[in-house]
Amino acid sequence: MSLRPFMAASLLALCLSVPALAAPKAPDISGERMSADVKALSDDSFEGRGINTPAEPLTIDYLSKGFAAAGFQPGGKDGVWTQAVQLRQFTVQNPAVSLTTGGKTTPLTPGTDVVVSTRGALGDVNFKDTPLVFAGYGVTAPERGWNDFKDVDVKGKIVVVLINDPDFYAPEANTFGGKAMTYYGRWTYKYEEAAKHGAAGVLIVHDTAAASYGWTTVKNSWSGPQFDIVRPDPSKSFTGLEGWLSAEAAQALFANAGLDLEALKVAARSKDFKPVDLKTTLSGSYQVTAKEIVSHNVIARLPGTKHADETVVYGAHWDHIGIGAPDANGDKIFNGAVDNGTGIAALLELARAFGKAPKPERSVVMIAFTAEESGLLGSEYYASNPVYPLEKTVAGINMDALNVSGATKNIVVVGNGQSSLEDDLGSFARAQNRILSPDETPEAGYFFRSDHFPFVKRGVPMLYAKGGKDLIKGGIEAGKAKDADYRSKRYHQADDEWSADWDMAGMVEDVTLYYQIGVKLANSREWPQWRPTSEFKTARDKSTDQRK
Repeated sequence: MSLRPFMAASLLALCLSVPALAAPKAPDISGERMSADVKALSDDSFEGRGINTPAEPLTIDYLSKGFAAAGFQPGGKDGVWTQAVQLRQFTVQNPAVSLTTGGKTTPLTPGTDVVVSTRGALGDVNFKDTPLVFAGYGVTAPERGWNDFKDVDVKGKIVVVLINDPDFYAPEANTFGGKAMTYYGRWTYKYEEAAKHGAAGVLIVHDTAAASYGWTTVKNSWSGPQFDIVRPDPSKSFTGLEGWLSAEAAQALFANAGLDLEALKVAARSKDFKPVDLKTTLSGSYQVTAKEIVSHNVIARLPGTKHADETVVYGAHWDHIGIGAPDANGDKIFNGAVDNGTGIAALLELARAFGKAPKPERSVVMIAFTAEESGLLGSEYYASNPVYPLEKTVAGINMDALNVSGATKNIVVVGNGQSSLEDDLGSFARAQNRILSPDETPEAGYFFRSDHFPFVKRGVPMLYAKGGKDLIKGGIEAGKAKDADYRSKRYHQADDEWSADWDMAGMVEDVTLYYQIGVKLANSREWPQWRPTSEFKTARDKSTDQRK
């Protein structure tokens, strides 16, 4: 699958040529209320909102009371606020891993050289002299004439692969859509595809630029318990080893084998690439504790007055990483204020706005998803087991890590060029004297990394937008600096905490846009459409036939 970003000039022209829509009159969207909600939800007492922890019932209680106060009804089946999400938790303990090349054994230090996780084993895992094979980007894409596994049987072997797509460092090749990441570039795909080829394990070579996050994020995100939906035999879907190698450890691995990693990275950008034997084996063991758990999506509904069976969805994930290893300051609570306390606060504020407005003709549903940080599992579960039929789900808006840096001159569509929802966003933004901008970092693959994507895969048009970096106060340079500071110092780290210094003006403007789009959809007969070139149009066309 590929993203098809428009050129910035084209989008700007579109915004200027389409008249601004008449903005629905909205109750005040309050930055103070949203800030207060984030402060509460990211307080240390919520312990980082880890799923299946004492924080989960606290979060559910806070959200359900907030939705009720806004005038919404319980949106789960049988009149409850939640949807039970069946998950399996995998916890790796005491990992000990070493590499042997030419008779020399090198231990890998967990957290420094390697991160070891699994979703494919229900008990202890042991490796003894298991061969390593470099499989380039680990991609099998017949429609692009691409096969990184050609002529090599990797069954029972450890596959070493690169993160992102072959086009990342050579966008001019345009084999995978240029700079924009496709789903083939995601770590989830790498693990899934290697398992299909019968590999015993996967090690992804970390690269800060290609991954769009540093090693600290990898260590924090993959060192704790991992989750998956419950499967009868997880070993059929995943390998026993799902891990990452640090850039330094990868360089040493290839050098010890007499290979040039940088040269092989270049070779891996070609369709002619063939897997390379690393002449290295991996040995090691770790204990895996696997148990089934139940987490919960929180669902609230405002029934429509005329077309209650048709649904407009707003979504955001309530979970974060929970409690992890202490940082340099001794802080071990990953509070998740921006990611995604802001999205949850926006859900509550939108509920208040809809609750105070005239009742919509179509139903409006707010969903606070669980287990987004574990691989979009709460939204995947809902999309697989929808409370409200997807063929009658008109469209949706997803909110993840909203802007707390101040008002911006632009708003950015993540994964732009997909649906007509962008036209509405552009028109309402123009009424705010803002412009619509294309995805600023399509190579990071954010389009595949949040809770809208399980809906998108099934054909439901979903908008995922963010306040841009062109700040009213300070311009683009200030916006880029604030974003870089967050990503390096707070993203998936213990320092993602609420601050009284936040400037909520940008978040207020963005949430107002989301409200206006939702009101327009909820009071019309409109069904947003995928662009003719979108790979998701076919799925929607099928659901349209079901709707008829």
